[in-house]
Amino acid sequence: MDHQSGESDLITALQSQLDSLRIRIKELESDNAKLSTLVSTCRCRKTEENIDDGVVGVVGSVKETERLNLEAGKSRKKKGKQKLPDYNLRTEFQFSKRYVALKVMYFGKRFFGFASEGNMDPTVESEIFKALEKTRLIDGDKKDLQYSRCGRTDKGVSSVGQVISLFLRSDQKESEWCYECSAEFVAKEQNEGEIDYVRILNRVLPKDIRIMGWCPASTDFSARFSCLSREYKYFFWRGNLNIVAMENAGKKLIGEHDFRNFCKMDAANVHNYRRRITLFEISPSNERFESDELWAVKIKGTAFLWHQVRCMVAALFLIGQGLESPNVIDALLDIVRTPRKPQYIMAPEIPLVLQSCNFEGLEFMCSSDARQALHAHLEMECRSYKLQAAIFHEALLSCSHVENGDSMLINKTKKKAASYVPLMFRPTEPSYEERRIKLNSRAQE
Repeated sequence: MDHQSGESDLITALQSQLDSLRIRIKELESDNAKLSTLVSTCRCRKTEENIDDGVVGVVGSVKETERLNLEAGKSRKKKGKQKLPDYNLRTEFQFSKRYVALKVMYFGKRFFGFASEGNMDPTVESEIFKALEKTRLIDGDKKDLQYSRCGRTDKGVSSVGQVISLFLRSDQKESEWCYECSAEFVAKEQNEGEIDYVRILNRVLPKDIRIMGWCPASTDFSARFSCLSREYKYFFWRGNLNIVAMENAGKKLIGEHDFRNFCKMDAANVHNYRRRITLFEISPSNERFESDELWAVKIKGTAFLWHQVRCMVAALFLIGQGLESPNVIDALLDIVRTPRKPQYIMAPEIPLVLQSCNFEGLEFMCSSDARQALHAHLEMECRSYKLQAAIFHEALLSCSHVENGDSMLINKTKKKAASYVPLMFRPTEPSYEERRIKLNSRAQE
């Protein structure tokens, strides 16, 4: 009997526990149903589903923000003390993004260089970021965007092949493509339906800045450190320059050398002045002015020092004018023989163009509409500059000359050539070691 009574008590206890578990399951199911209802009616989720991406989507999302804020205000009035947080596009709604490289063209005459550092304005970089913010393509500072640039061109220098990289808003879900898969980056079908970055940005950029193309990139890509080579062109009117002498001198620059005598020395930030030049060419272009012809020096290298191209071109011009021998290049490259840079004026900045920045695996592209608009814009700008040149030409023809002015100019030129001081006999700038000692003494003070 005792045994049967014990089994009965055990069955009663188990039945009681089972009933309790059933009640708990029903409570959890009820809570789950409530949570599902809240999620399905969530204001942020509805906004995400209703906002259309692209440029139109950017405008639409802003209008949606205003509408939601207005509704939130009405809700506050109805509910009294109960407050609803303002809808914030940056914090409550996160766009999909992808890492992108942009190819940039700019005419540098009115800019204080490319990089927006210091208080100098405008710069090309500052204008690009204004356009990125205006089109809502970015969210965050340069560090958050993992921003990098290939080159820091100086004041007045132009480019048709500058490259920058950063995170931009995307119409594609991040789960649909992989940052690390390089095969997907070059597959154009992967980018169908993506935001037309070229068309959008060129609509709001100044006329002297254009985006030439875009390309997806991996997150470990750097526009600066991933660059394999950079190519510059320097345009000049031939005049009476000895092109053969300039070519012979320019070939001496090819190879790896210490170029401290061909740059503006930055002892605080640069400790290695060895750079490699892989290509040097001088060739004519199709532009002519009366009996003169426009030529260009093409220089390609892995990297360049501050003002290096302009300093090299300045030495070549002295050689082309017959004021220096091509052997002066050997002397300036020999830092044991010439440890201090002779004082000379750099070539002007306006004719210098950053022609291209070369990377492995990048294929820049743009839509057909963006390409047509870009072509039409550049053609119009080219006509505009030629129109200005025609006006200056007419002014030149109408300019009155003083009697015997040509002979006076010739005599002045001969006098100037006669008083020329060769580079190797000029006063020199402080050496790298002297600059470092000065910097260290300042730091100790």
